[in-house]
Amino acid sequence: MILINLLPHREAARKRRKDLFNLALGISALLGGIVAGTIYLWYQAAITQQQGNNIVLETEIKKLEGQIKDIATLETEIAALRARQQAVEDLQSDRNLPVHLLTELVVQLPDGVYINKMTQQDQLVSLNGVAQSNERVSELLRNLANNTPWFSKPELIEITSGSAAISSKEQKRIYNFTIRVKLMRSSEAEKLGVKLADPPLSTASKPAIASSASQMKP
Repeated sequence: MILINLLPHREAARKRRKDLFNLALGISALLGGIVAGTIYLWYQAAITQQQGNNIVLETEIKKLEGQIKDIATLETEIAALRARQQAVEDLQSDRNLPVHLLTELVVQLPDGVYINKMTQQDQLVSLNGVAQSNERVSELLRNLANNTPWFSKPELIEITSGSAAISSKEQKRIYNFTIRVKLMRSSEAEKLGVKLADPPLSTASKPAIASSASQMKP
């Protein structure tokens, strides 16, 4: 017996291929959606985690900024305390400076030079006096510059000539001068190897500096 298929076999085969294609397309779309969803969820989790990390970092940064401000305040306070400590140390070490000033000044004064007035402002000392000649003034400047560590940078401000009456018939030429010199602090003099023991005033020097000391201004 011969059987004859009257159905269009080509259309049935095309329909089967179309159904398989649609099935594969659906499966592919499903797999693609699953993969895309997985990637999206992974990125979302990573973003959420990074945002959490950013919040933690911002919190820590704010804490560190507060600590930095506290450290800056502490450094300012430490600097102020050090400045006060240095001021106290300077006062303690400089308490004998007037004695050093007067003693060294008497030692360095050449013969024929007299101090009429002495003023001090901080470490600058101004000397007003009388000398018998210009050479005496130059010798005083050299002594203050080279022979003592307690004075530095002596500077002649002014020198004028005049006359002084020795007797009713005789007058002598004199030179009025003004010298400015820097008085070294005890710490500065100590660096030059000066012993900082209290310098006693000799009995010979006390009368010579008494008149100057009475006019000295702190």
